[in-house]
Amino acid sequence: MEKIEIKEYQGEKLGSSNDFRENSIKGPQHVDIKNYRLEIGGLVTKPHQYTYDEVIKNHKPYKKVTTLHCVEGWSVKILWEGILVKDLLNDVEPDPKANTVIFYAYDGYSTSMPLDYIINKNIMIAYNMNDAPERGFPFELVAEDKWGYKWIKWLTKIELSDNPNYRGYWEQRGYNQKGNVEGPIFEE
Repeated sequence: MEKIEIKEYQGEKLGSSNDFRENSIKGPQHVDIKNYRLEIGGLVTKPHQYTYDEVIKNHKPYKKVTTLHCVEGWSVKILWEGILVKDLLNDVEPDPKANTVIFYAYDGYSTSMPLDYIINKNIMIAYNMNDAPERGFPFELVAEDKWGYKWIKWLTKIELSDNPNYRGYWEQRGYNQKGNVEGPIFEE
């Protein structure tokens, strides 16, 4: 039975998955869930690879209404459901030297964010949006208060690092490393 996308949550009007514009670097990706693995490594004590089901079944679900703001000028408010990244990181025991989290996607895309932002803001990887399957299946990073280029889809790897200067796909092309919505889009 196919899930139908909800339009309201706790009295708050939501946007729709149809409000998103496709602007990924290699077009929509179709991940074979039978062979999918989410790898978590880098500066950790216990590197691990999860199947999709292991991520979902072994971690507490989390919901949050958050707006994605695209640098192209559009925004959409969505109810996201997923797993907190910090819960996944607790499983692998981060090294105290780790200060940066690097995210990699199925299509070669990457981005990074400070570890304290991920933990303090309860940042999640989402598998549902508006109670329907996520458009970045199997997981999309919900980078609250960040421009859309920080919201990586088709997530395959999370790496802990001590390199706060890591530049992802768009950051290498001049986009602001922090990606804060209230900040500049491009490096100054």
